[in-house]
Amino acid sequence: MADKIDAKTIRSKVEQINTLPTVPGTLKRISRTLEKPRISLDELGKIISNDPALTTKILKMVNSASYGFPGRISSVSHATMLLGLNVIKGLLLGVSVFELMEKTMTGLWEHSMACAMASRIIAQKKGLKEPEEVSVCGLLHDIGKTILMLQYSEIFQKAMQEAENNGITIYESESRHFSATHAEAGQWLLQKWHFPPTLVDTIQYHHQPTLSKNSPMETAIVHVADVLVRAKGLGFAGDHVVPELNSAAWDMVSLSEDDIMEILSDLEDGAQAAREET
Repeated sequence: MADKIDAKTIRSKVEQINTLPTVPGTLKRISRTLEKPRISLDELGKIISNDPALTTKILKMVNSASYGFPGRISSVSHATMLLGLNVIKGLLLGVSVFELMEKTMTGLWEHSMACAMASRIIAQKKGLKEPEEVSVCGLLHDIGKTILMLQYSEIFQKAMQEAENNGITIYESESRHFSATHAEAGQWLLQKWHFPPTLVDTIQYHHQPTLSKNSPMETAIVHVADVLVRAKGLGFAGDHVVPELNSAAWDMVSLSEDDIMEILSDLEDGAQAAREET
């Protein structure tokens, strides 16, 4: 096997995403906004409101089953007031990479939306104050796969094929070709766009939840949500393997059998509703 691509090179490529001709103009414009160290909800709201297509996408998402406000949010100002800066930034990023996710890996968006929904449900069951922020973590946890596929398409395709042939996860297969995985790629991207450490941590450590220092519970929740969604077979995350559940994360989340059955049922209902909308 050829030498792995080193982490420094990958990070540089990740941070140059705005220069790629394949990246939609909407994402380039939004990313310039997100790169500002300080941005207000009012500024974000105006950016969204001035773009009818973006407004439609954001309202469709916040009114979906993933966010628990079905049909109740009628305007961007209402959404920003209810959800707050971090969630709106995450949703803005989510809807703007949707197109890329669908182009680079069919099924990744469906997987990500299901993870967002499962993460929110579990966060509510655990009594977390900001379940919508945990939902955004679930939505964006695999964003690094999109970036690796864009910047290293041939190698990432090879990693996916090897995962399929060897019956291993894409996370394991990536490690054979890159000195950093999609988890680090996602971390670097969100740091570049000034997302809070709690969210960055969750994306970075969703495969290694015990390493999270800033958001151990949120990271454990996204890890468990990811495994449940894969077990349910919703969407496609780059392989056909259900990853091993981290026992410490499982103990921290401590779901009952009834909880699991309820989450799986809600996921099926949410997936069905999404299919009917498309």
